[in-house]
Amino acid sequence: MYPRIDFLYLSEPDMIAAGVLDAERCVTICEETFSLLGEGDYLMGGANHNSHGLNIVFPKETKFPNMPVAGPDRRFAAMPGYLGGRFDVCGNKWYGSNHANAQKGLPRSVLTMMLNDKDTGAPLALMSANLLSAARTGGVPGVAAKHLANADSKVVSVIGCGPINKACFSAIMTQLKAVEKVVCFDIFLDKANEFAAWVKETYDVEAVGVDDAEAGFRGADVVTVAASRLKPLFFNDEWIKEGATILVSGPFNTEESFLTSAKIVYDHTSLQEAYVEDAVASGNKEAYYSGVIGGPFFRLIDAGKLPPLHDSTGLGDVVNGKKPGRETPMDRVIFIACGMAVFDISWGYECYQTALKNGIGQSLNLWEKPSQA
Repeated sequence: MYPRIDFLYLSEPDMIAAGVLDAERCVTICEETFSLLGEGDYLMGGANHNSHGLNIVFPKETKFPNMPVAGPDRRFAAMPGYLGGRFDVCGNKWYGSNHANAQKGLPRSVLTMMLNDKDTGAPLALMSANLLSAARTGGVPGVAAKHLANADSKVVSVIGCGPINKACFSAIMTQLKAVEKVVCFDIFLDKANEFAAWVKETYDVEAVGVDDAEAGFRGADVVTVAASRLKPLFFNDEWIKEGATILVSGPFNTEESFLTSAKIVYDHTSLQEAYVEDAVASGNKEAYYSGVIGGPFFRLIDAGKLPPLHDSTGLGDVVNGKKPGRETPMDRVIFIACGMAVFDISWGYECYQTALKNGIGQSLNLWEKPSQA
């Protein structure tokens, strides 16, 4: 006799009620996740257990009238994983992305998250995941700020004033208590000014909007980069002051001299190795590198100008005290984050547990007992 299977459905308002926007708590959960990554108590997709996810990408043209064709940032992706520790659960984030969504009043990506029992595969929760994904994307550089930035950092620069960097900035600010000024850069000055107004109102600190990249970087103690994939950002070595921490959550380009002189910390070196494996398998490594955040580093590694990834530092190593992060106040440190399903799982699980405790969400029934086909 099979038992009935119920699972919890959490809408976006339910997720808000369950605390998905609690940036400080999210940073704590992300730090716990980094520790598990550092210990190896996780699995992600792919034969190497470290794949970012599996994408459906569309052809430039097709003979089938209903098949989608390629467009800016148009794809579907599945990001499955298992996370151990006290979470001990499987999950998958599924999303479709299309830059043209804005014309329909929709966000670029529409995301859902499913948590499943690790043994039976039964669903535990299905949840709206746009806010979840943004929160955990912000929580990751929040952990990096805690472990890599100078504690007395006074000037923060926001490079790219969209919703992802708002989540990143919110998380970073839970860890930096001495901030006095925020510089907000965007190629659209109205967006930069709007972000600056939000910063002033929310944090009661000086904030200015700029549309000049140099003004966005120069003099900043901490820089959070989450610029558009459609218009990757370039910054010069000389713009980055001694002691600065650059937290990268989006594509960028810079001078080789900066990358070879900075202290580099990756989110997870095994993930970055999986990206390189995929680049080689693609048959066009250079083109692949151009499409991923770590591409500028991979090229320098291939050229022998940076240490190989297996000899490099991941943030889990720093969190667990296995390798040093920042070693002196004058180090220039760059942190690279590329996104991992385990963070969606951990933050999703935390919100799910809060929902269970507080009676949030709607219980749905999968079956009373399975049909015997």
